[in-house]
Amino acid sequence: MSNSSLRGGRSRKFKSEINVVPYIDVMLVLLVIFMVAAPLTNPGVINLPTAAKSALPPTEYIQIALKQDTTATISVSGQTGSRNTGAQAEKIGSRVALVQKLRAMHEANPELPVMISAEKDIKYDDVIQVISEAKKLGINRVGLATKQ
Repeated sequence: MSNSSLRGGRSRKFKSEINVVPYIDVMLVLLVIFMVAAPLTNPGVINLPTAAKSALPPTEYIQIALKQDTTATISVSGQTGSRNTGAQAEKIGSRVALVQKLRAMHEANPELPVMISAEKDIKYDDVIQVISEAKKLGINRVGLATKQ
C-alpha cells in the first residue's frame, strides 16, 4: 500500500505564493510612526541668541543708518563738549561713497567706534557688507543698534 492510497489518492500541491499581509502590517505601523514624528521636528525655527546690553556704551560714535531704498545716512553722534565733530547727518546713495566717507571719518577720529542701525526689512547681506567694509578699514569696534 502506498501513501497516496491512504489519503484518498490526492497528491498535495505546494503554494508558491508569498504572504504579503505581514509586510503590509509592518508598513502601516512605520507610516503611523513617521506621521506622528514628522510634526515634532521643525527645521525652519532658528534659535537666536540674546545679547545683553553693553555695560558702558560709547559716548561718541559714527552712526550709519541703512534704509530700505538703498540709501544710507552717516553721522557722528553723541559729541562730548571738548570735541566738535559736527553731527550733521549726510545722506549717501551708493556703497562706494559710504565707504569713502567712513574712511575719511575714521582717519579724522581713529578711536571712534561704528554703530550700524538698519531698518527691519533690509537685506541681511547689506548689513554684513557694511560691517565687512568697516573691518577692512581697520575699525575694531563695530556694533549693531537694536530696539529696546
